[in-house]
Amino acid sequence: MSEPFFPVIDIEYIDPYPWTVIPPRDGEVGPFEEWDDIQAWCREEAEDLWLDRELDPGPNGIGFVAGTLAHCAEAFSPPGTDHWLFLHRDHPTDLPLPVFAAIGPSSGPREETLRTLTLADDPQAVEPPVVKRFKAKRLGEGLTTFRYMNPDVSPHLLACARYAWRVEEHRADVVMWTATEDIARILQAAQDLEQLAHSLAIYDP
Repeated sequence: MSEPFFPVIDIEYIDPYPWTVIPPRDGEVGPFEEWDDIQAWCREEAEDLWLDRELDPGPNGIGFVAGTLAHCAEAFSPPGTDHWLFLHRDHPTDLPLPVFAAIGPSSGPREETLRTLTLADDPQAVEPPVVKRFKAKRLGEGLTTFRYMNPDVSPHLLACARYAWRVEEHRADVVMWTATEDIARILQAAQDLEQLAHSLAIYDP
């Protein structure tokens, strides 16, 4: 029998301005009670987005953004998922860039595991992935990769960024990832992605 694993991802330090944070819908920290009515939760988030930016949503802005958030929640974080979902957007009406983060018990040799989690040796990459060491403020030293894929289901290239860490203190492996066909979008969000990586932390109850 495997030992219980208690550490969870801590989102306390994440800047809410560029990110809408959607919690896990299963596992140790989910489902959240707020998700009993996902439509109401997304509408509250949409109202906050417009208010925080001091922008006028007009007659349809709140409903439009709430619908977008609900669609993203159902598409990227359906019931039963245990990862965190972070939706990046500059303007409330932007199509969000989904970023995911997950945690689990450490497994296997450190370097091998980090390369696996970041797909540093992905044979399906269009060209060898760009692989770099990355020291996050709260999770310590890890690995980050950027690569392009040409998936069979789409005629467009897919730009993919991944980060991974082994946090020995908690005997945990953490991975953060995103992918999009909008290459300009992921490049524009690169600084915020890096800041998100610095902001992730672990809470061990």
